[in-house]
Amino acid sequence: MNLATLARHTLSRGATPAATYALLARLGHRPLPVARAVCLALDIPRAETSRRLADCHDALLADPRPNSENDIGELLEALGVFDVPKSLTDTELAVVEHFLVAMDAMGGIRPGHRHGLNRWFTTGNLTTAYLSLAAARPLPRTGDPALGHLSRAAGDARGPRDRLPGPLRPGAGRVAP
Repeated sequence: MNLATLARHTLSRGATPAATYALLARLGHRPLPVARAVCLALDIPRAETSRRLADCHDALLADPRPNSENDIGELLEALGVFDVPKSLTDTELAVVEHFLVAMDAMGGIRPGHRHGLNRWFTTGNLTTAYLSLAAARPLPRTGDPALGHLSRAAGDARGPRDRLPGPLRPGAGRVAP
């Protein structure tokens, strides 16, 4: 049976991508083909799959420790390797641009936060990205707290159907009740 078909079947039975990776790897298949099969079973385009796996191949897939299948699957999932990309509309792309401007105005953001935002941009989860960015504080000595209005502009660009309940209180970094 083809690895991608086996991965698709396992996913259809309710397994997470990480668990699917672990199961197929424990069956004795090499890590790279297993990771590729899970991505393809999730309908991630082949070129994108290759790019994502090239980024983590040497660290995770080239020479895995024995019995590390679960850990590797969870790491691949946490790194966003198995994130299914969503095609963004022009409005959503404009919102992402507002977010990027807001992040620059804040003096940048911490790497882990940036990683999470990139994952939400990829999957089209812009409301969560907005809430996360709105709660962030400017980096010490580099950000301009007066430019927090840029993240609110991104929220406004999302349109009325996506508005959050209640206004954003200036300086509070969270949604008011």
